[in-house]
Amino acid sequence: MDNTNSVWLIIAVAAVLANVPFLNNRWLALLPKRDATSRKGLQWRLLELVVMYVVVGSIGMGLEYNLGQNASQSWEFYALTAFLFMTLAFPGFVYQYLWRR
Repeated sequence: MDNTNSVWLIIAVAAVLANVPFLNNRWLALLPKRDATSRKGLQWRLLELVVMYVVVGSIGMGLEYNLGQNASQSWEFYALTAFLFMTLAFPGFVYQYLWRR
């Protein structure tokens, strides 16, 4: 896989995983909740968003390692990618909290 394909792959995976917490009521889209009638609160969705950010970051680091040596990053890189990930999650947030009511 070349650089261009891996970049588009990580963008597509990030766009999908950023919206997963807002589009269903399962924990990490896999495990059902104990009480099927209740909905997940915003704090659980934000926690899932952080977990999905770490998953996307791990996939990105794996793709970068596959292409060559990993570049060292400082806190600015992680702050920027976290805000970009939250921006990608905006459609799911709008659907869950603003549009469906």
